[in-house]
Amino acid sequence: MWWNEYWPMPWMFFGPVMMLVFIALCATMMWLMMRGHARGRGGEALSILRERYARGEISQAEYEERRRILTA
Repeated sequence: MWWNEYWPMPWMFFGPVMMLVFIALCATMMWLMMRGHARGRGGEALSILRERYARGEISQAEYEERRRILTA
């Protein structure tokens, strides 16, 4: 028996919808974090390559070849 004409129908979908929103939010955050991490590794490798070139450890041709490989 429902008192005061209470009808739970609109609230039945609140839990599953919020669960789907939460899962989508988590997946989006993970994707953004992984994308940023992949970019960070390449940037770090390029900075190390620039430092080695600046110190004279590698030649200009070697620098250009490795930079091309890293940015591809």
